[in-house]
Amino acid sequence: MSEAPHVQHDVQRNIRRTVLVCVAAAFGMIGLAYASVPLYDLFCKATGYDGTPSVRTANDSTVIDREIAVRFDSNVAPGLNWRFAPEQPEIKVKLGETVTVLYKVTNVGDKTTTGIATYNVQPDLVGSYFSKLECFCFTEQTLKPGESLESAVVFYVDPRLVEDSDVKDLTAITLSYTYFPSKGGKPVAEAATSKKPIVQ
Repeated sequence: MSEAPHVQHDVQRNIRRTVLVCVAAAFGMIGLAYASVPLYDLFCKATGYDGTPSVRTANDSTVIDREIAVRFDSNVAPGLNWRFAPEQPEIKVKLGETVTVLYKVTNVGDKTTTGIATYNVQPDLVGSYFSKLECFCFTEQTLKPGESLESAVVFYVDPRLVEDSDVKDLTAITLSYTYFPSKGGKPVAEAATSKKPIVQ
């Protein structure tokens, strides 16, 4: 009989330990969920994964005598009445050469709107070799009706591209930007539209 309270005490301690482990695991998963987006973004910027260009502060590479075409794609998501285009649709650049390209965006709507640009590089495998030094992406822009803004992207294509057997024969890269309506510094995939009531 004297062992029964001891066994019961051990069972209660095991239950408490299990509950604490489950609660800690739940909080850990919540923390990882919140941290996953910024961590994934850092991973993509560092590795060029999924067509994300690497972000650099300076070009320390050597220019080599190999050219590649860089195409510029511009899009505006539904809900943002803007016109958006690069100053030139395509240029030829030498690997390692620092280049500046301008984009122009104009609010063609009748109200002040705010947008934010996101980007990617295609093909995906070349993302780690496309290095941006300056960019207008992920910065909110607010434009009044009829207002225009010119923004620059400064980049270079890393000459180490020629050493990668997967992309060494590549002749063209596409840098694609999409402006989305913005709310609180975050892109909104599709703006809400007001529906007219159905009259019967």
